[in-house]
Amino acid sequence: MPSAEFSREIDVSASPEKCWPVLIDVDKVASWVSIVGDVEEIEHLSRYRTVLLDRFGPFKLKADVDVDVTDLEEGSRVRFHASGTDRQVNSTIDVEAELRLEPHDGGTRIVVSGRYSVIGTVATMGAGTIQKKADTILEEFFGAAAAELGALV
Repeated sequence: MPSAEFSREIDVSASPEKCWPVLIDVDKVASWVSIVGDVEEIEHLSRYRTVLLDRFGPFKLKADVDVDVTDLEEGSRVRFHASGTDRQVNSTIDVEAELRLEPHDGGTRIVVSGRYSVIGTVATMGAGTIQKKADTILEEFFGAAAAELGALV
């Protein structure tokens, strides 16, 4: 079962007060990551549903994913749990993550950390392949956040 912890951060010029509304705009943030399909809001800042669409080697993944916000500190931090299954390729993905905003040098440090695991047929692709996909997802997210919120170099 491939699983790993992840942690990335970026410094942006926008204040935490300007970053927060952008980063809790679930539809906007979902559009930053290519494998995330449309998001259905079940309860604002609490429960969502989406579909992950991707290709892993010979496998075409289409996983229905439930996302639950597990902790929210308005303006500074959100923790969530996402879990989904693709029954056609018999695979499950599970993610626990946190997004945190910290005032930093007149702007904001955006920190994303957590842990993921993949079980089932897709896991046979190996931890390295899955790690590359996780890295790509984080790069897409941070690239879009930098463009939207003004990355500091």
